[in-house]
Amino acid sequence: MESTLQNPALSAAWTTPRAKTIVYWTVTALFCLEMGFTAYYMLLCLPEGAPALIRLGFPGYFRVELAWAKLIGVVVLLAPAPARLKEWAYAGFAIHLVSALIAHLSMGDGPDAVGPSAITSVLWGLSYFFWRRREVTPEGARDAKRKLE
Repeated sequence: MESTLQNPALSAAWTTPRAKTIVYWTVTALFCLEMGFTAYYMLLCLPEGAPALIRLGFPGYFRVELAWAKLIGVVVLLAPAPARLKEWAYAGFAIHLVSALIAHLSMGDGPDAVGPSAITSVLWGLSYFFWRRREVTPEGARDAKRKLE
């Protein structure tokens, strides 16, 4: 196996706009699947979902609001939307994930409860990082311009 020191083209292949796009969509799809599944669970598995949030100190009605906000955020991230709207969706998810981590840690939950929130937070961070990297490339700028037309 060649190293990137011997063949710099190997490292350049992962910095191409196409590679950034593939990584962005892969990570974003995984993140949106996680958010979509949790929203589905909160909306349709009513008996099991409500006590979980109440145990963390949230009111029972918050489950429905949070699930709909997640679904709206997932749609915004996956659909062609203005950059500002995507920023707000990422900000909302960040607040949600930080709040989930704080709630689990304050209740003394172990790694089995904190783990999914932490993994989803990593997916969120990667999705946001690669989205920002795509936005500053010429290909990303071209896509943004095409959205405005």
